[in-house]
Amino acid sequence: MLLKRSLALCLALRSVNAFTLAKLSPRIPELNPLHMSSTASSFTEAVSAAASEALGRTVELVATSGGGSSGGGGASTSAVLDKETNTKYFLKSARNGLDMLRAEYEGVKAMSETGTIQVPTPIAFGQFEKTGQGFALFEYLEFCGGGSQYDLGVNLAKMHRHFSDKGFGFHIDNTIGATHQPNSWRGNWADFWDEHRLGHMLKLTGNAGLSSDKVEKLRQKTRELLSHNPKPSIIHGDLWGGNKGFCKKDGKVIPVIFDPATYYGDREADVAMTYVFGGFGGDFYDGYNSEWQLPEGHEKRRTVYNLYHILNHEVLFGGGYLRQAQGMIDQILRF
Repeated sequence: MLLKRSLALCLALRSVNAFTLAKLSPRIPELNPLHMSSTASSFTEAVSAAASEALGRTVELVATSGGGSSGGGGASTSAVLDKETNTKYFLKSARNGLDMLRAEYEGVKAMSETGTIQVPTPIAFGQFEKTGQGFALFEYLEFCGGGSQYDLGVNLAKMHRHFSDKGFGFHIDNTIGATHQPNSWRGNWADFWDEHRLGHMLKLTGNAGLSSDKVEKLRQKTRELLSHNPKPSIIHGDLWGGNKGFCKKDGKVIPVIFDPATYYGDREADVAMTYVFGGFGGDFYDGYNSEWQLPEGHEKRRTVYNLYHILNHEVLFGGGYLRQAQGMIDQILRF
């Protein structure tokens, strides 16, 4: 969720053990994970071998224009071209970033599998063993201006209608920006948020400068506000304005989301974050509510959910975010 992440850079994904490939999204023939030997002599050769294995054909990748530089969490995004088919891909890479890259890959894959909203289709991921450079390959998307925020809202609400039967969480921890985000499963939403979101950030910020008594009151009040029994929807998890956009595909301009911190949680957490840094217009909210109306009380819960992100910005950047968080805490305690 780093503030400097640009639109084209935010196609993050995460990696696994050396040269291990992930299962593909439904739009590509699915393969079982495969462990490859460390015979590649260069990073590009390693990525080409991974893509060849995933796509079931020879892939020879070379660098090309259309990528970026540094992305969230210290990873970088570039573009590569398959000389065999003249197909472009986004390539995300990070030194010693295996867990981070794998987790985001899994998040993009989970969103893709809903078939509701455009994401960069994940192709393959792995690691160049000689240098410890993790990598992942994504479908290349042609980003553009314009597009319908109403459709973005509708499609996001449709994605949120996909639920988990395991409760709240995700099968792997991930990151929010560069901050570790725990996702172990919980059956109760208030328990999940108290332990893995609010409680986690309070630990990282030294209780946000609050007394023990005030911390206890905050956690109790938060539990009360989150007793509305939401369904465990798949959510993007990091839906600020820089992680959405529009792309040209099949002759149309369609909304796209990327760079997630995916888990199953209250759908309101995604909508809440759209208010933090702007970039979402009234049409977006009209579209969302036309597909799935937000329930009563969501305005108060918005402050609860966005406190998490402001505390995370204190962890990442410092500055005035702690004071902002303390003001939000006072507001929550007055509800």
